[in-house]
Amino acid sequence: MFIDRIKIYVQAGNGGNGCVSFRREKYVPRGGPNGGKGGKGGSIIIKASSELYTLLDQKYHQHYVGPRGAHGEGKDRYGREGKDVIVRVPVGTIVCDFESKALIADLVEEGQEVIVAQGGRGGLGNAAFATSVNRAPKYAQPGEKGEARWLLLELKLLADVGIIGLPNAGKSTLISCISAARPKIADYPFTTLSPNLGVVSCGKYKSFVMADIPGLIEGAHEGKGLGFQFLRHVERTSILLHLVDISDNVTMAPVEALETINKELGLYSPLLLEKPQVVAGTKIDAMTGEKTLKQVSRYCKKQGFKFFPVSAVTGKGINELVRYLGKEVEKHRDKQKEDKSNVPIIDE
Repeated sequence: MFIDRIKIYVQAGNGGNGCVSFRREKYVPRGGPNGGKGGKGGSIIIKASSELYTLLDQKYHQHYVGPRGAHGEGKDRYGREGKDVIVRVPVGTIVCDFESKALIADLVEEGQEVIVAQGGRGGLGNAAFATSVNRAPKYAQPGEKGEARWLLLELKLLADVGIIGLPNAGKSTLISCISAARPKIADYPFTTLSPNLGVVSCGKYKSFVMADIPGLIEGAHEGKGLGFQFLRHVERTSILLHLVDISDNVTMAPVEALETINKELGLYSPLLLEKPQVVAGTKIDAMTGEKTLKQVSRYCKKQGFKFFPVSAVTGKGINELVRYLGKEVEKHRDKQKEDKSNVPIIDE
């Protein structure tokens, strides 16, 4: 089951109370106050893990409560701190406050973490309030309450290449052909009900991650079809692989199909149209003439898209497409490394 949006409740532990205590020992006159400080409550921490691919764990465990800190004790003994609670989520998870929808963190790297609910501070014991004027304070500080809030977790898959296109364009067939992913494949629309990830080998010790996004239709940005639920995953991809059916049995002209999907991407987020886009004409094994092929090729050349006619059944054009995508992914990764290395270091 693929879960990419969930609401959870987090409550950090309260701090322990400070202690009121006085030293009373034989032959020790005026021992003075020795009440210890209370322990800090346990915080709630959300941590990104590459071992997870869905928010399924949070669907069945929506409440997270941190342990409280122990109370302070006599003889200046501090209370034990409450242990932090770590909530593991997939890499690519966005954490927002449910009420205000304010962004708290965008966890895009392995091991990245954020404290979403701070544990309460422990109260001071009466030993901390002793002064030259008040040598025997008979009061201590109570522990503070831990933070509590509702959070919205939203997963946006991190993939190098995102496959988009109309239903039955051949997306699932392609990803099953070039990776170990085994999505459901059938001859009716919307067989893909959730994104599928596959690792594609593009050379010795080289690979990239490809995401098969459920089919988009006209009006997807308004919630029509299944694509609206998963358009957020397209935002994370580096390159868009646009599949278009150019066989003789198409229900929509290939050029019209390309324009329809790109229009939906632009209406959802104009930034998606700025991503590098590669077009693959699928099912050429079921094509008799080359009229449609030439029309799509001219359109892609005009728009500046690289075009590859392919067949996942016969394997024609697949290797060329994978090699090109591998090179483009490497260029994008090198650019990201260069951008990070060019970040100026500000001396304080």
